[in-house]
Amino acid sequence: MPAQRHISNDGEHLSRVRRICSALPATSEKLSHGEPTFFVNKKVFTMFANNHHHDGHIAIWIPAPPGAQHALIRYSAKKYFKPPYVGVSGWVGIELGEVSDEELSLHILEAWRMIAPKRLHSITDIRIV
Repeated sequence: MPAQRHISNDGEHLSRVRRICSALPATSEKLSHGEPTFFVNKKVFTMFANNHHHDGHIAIWIPAPPGAQHALIRYSAKKYFKPPYVGVSGWVGIELGEVSDEELSLHILEAWRMIAPKRLHSITDIRIV
């Protein structure tokens, strides 16, 4: 089990996630299950997890394309994990201390595209890094 850590909701990692998510069209943030959660048109595309149930992860949980969860975890179990609750639906956990801003942005953008309505996909000038 990873070492237990805790950061405040105003911590460096949450700031990174907020900056990236807020750059995407039609997004909003609210607390869900006690953690900052990011929505596009009322559907979740990124969940911040700050040592959720003392699991030791400072991470995000995002939807992933079919088969990606298994492949990512196999590629790097240090970066990626199967999160509780949503992991059974193919979502992946990403350890924030293990990814660059560029990599994090790419994952969040992919999650946003999976959840966002197709009409928003036509916005081609999305700059999040």
